[in-house]
Amino acid sequence: MADHYGAETIDFRRTSPQPDAVALLGADQARTLRAVPLAADAHRVFLAVVDPSPEHLARIGAAVGRPVVGLVATHRALDLALASAYKATQGVGSQIQAFETRDALRREATGLDGTQANEDAPVVRVVQMVITQGLRDRASDIHIEPYGDRVRVRYRIDGALTDVLDLPGSIGPAVVSRIKILGGMNIVERRRPQDGQISMVVEGREVDIRVATTAVVGGEKIVLRLLDKSRSLFELQQLGMPAGLAERYRRLIHAPFGMVICAGPTGGGKTTTLYASLGEVNTTERNIMTIEDPVEYTFDSINQIQINEQAGITFAGGLKSILRQDPDIILVGEIRDVDTARIAVQSALTGHLVLSSLHATEAVSALYRLVDMGVETFLIASSVTAVVAQRLVRRSCTSCLEPYQPSPDELAFLRSFGDPEADATADRFLRGTGCHLCAHTGYLDRIGVYELLTVTDEVRELLIDRAPHEEMRKLARSQGMRTLQEQAVQLVREGTTTAAEVMRSIYVAGV
Repeated sequence: MADHYGAETIDFRRTSPQPDAVALLGADQARTLRAVPLAADAHRVFLAVVDPSPEHLARIGAAVGRPVVGLVATHRALDLALASAYKATQGVGSQIQAFETRDALRREATGLDGTQANEDAPVVRVVQMVITQGLRDRASDIHIEPYGDRVRVRYRIDGALTDVLDLPGSIGPAVVSRIKILGGMNIVERRRPQDGQISMVVEGREVDIRVATTAVVGGEKIVLRLLDKSRSLFELQQLGMPAGLAERYRRLIHAPFGMVICAGPTGGGKTTTLYASLGEVNTTERNIMTIEDPVEYTFDSINQIQINEQAGITFAGGLKSILRQDPDIILVGEIRDVDTARIAVQSALTGHLVLSSLHATEAVSALYRLVDMGVETFLIASSVTAVVAQRLVRRSCTSCLEPYQPSPDELAFLRSFGDPEADATADRFLRGTGCHLCAHTGYLDRIGVYELLTVTDEVRELLIDRAPHEEMRKLARSQGMRTLQEQAVQLVREGTTTAAEVMRSIYVAGV
């Protein structure tokens, strides 16, 4: 496009929009015109655009009120620049002022605390802005935390929390009450933890939000888990599984019966991997049933059951009812107790394929976790066919990759996990230096790191004999299992992530 129209391109790795230029174009205008002002002088405004045609630039010039120069960007770069330059939270300050003014007048007039808000109230807009910007920033969670006379708002983006807003403490109770009303929760109860769910449409995207409140010293803390319903099912290799491992795993989940466990920490991507697995085996000939708490994403061709403790629907009880529904494949959202574990194991032994998640640090630990729950070793050995353990690490931003010299600790880590030439190739390591597209973090998005333990006859014998954990791990490695650390080191070698990120995300002490 740039060559065709004789324009220049824009490199957001080295350029950030100037605030005074951004102010020349409103957020709605910028999104409609697909343009981000970069800089301005007395005569011209320089903008990033996708379409640099004279007609399009003339429309932008009319909106800005002075001549413009278009620099060509890709669609993806422009979308990221729009999200960064025009934050939904920019208007929070004025809404807080309006809230404090109205709150003071209301207190003088009626003595009420002002937590009941209509749709035009400032607190309603503040909550909407915080959620909207969280979606734009790809946040998985929003934390709203009272401390002292302030309220801190943080987003978890790519697994790391970052400060976003600092609100006055006076608006805290009103924000909590507004979110509770949206989530169908009790706004009077402020001491006990509560859970709720919000369904809303934000900028044309259907979003489900899980709400959890708890009382802390400064008031009530709220965590919102954002679930974008418009997201499609991933394929296994899109998650980061190497081709060889993905093929072995694919064969295992196409087995007619048995149990496949996905292990990892909270927020490690287990549910996404299990949904990708269902996508591989979902055909019209199979009856697939799931029991989850909560049902994070809904799919038309899969029968999904939502846990409801108050209505008496538990994992164990729901799993028993599923067995009377003629299932071929059963997904258990999480094995939390011995009753659920026993029924899942028995389901696998009676001719069903069972997929489930389990909290464990790595693949071998998942087997021993079932033993700790009280399930007999011979039942585990007979039913479990494989365990895939996983973590999520942040990807290096591809827009600002540059060679760098790892620290001595990082080189020692790389050498200890399968890269004996780490010192010789130190100048070939890459990392993101930080640019406008990745909010100057050096990272953008995440990728899965996996290890796959296939339960062979030798593994079964060790399990029945209750062999030590380390002996089981040595056997698995001798049979071809690549550990989480080894696969992560391969990603570092390829420049996908950094040693520092692997050391932050994957527990390695004592391994």
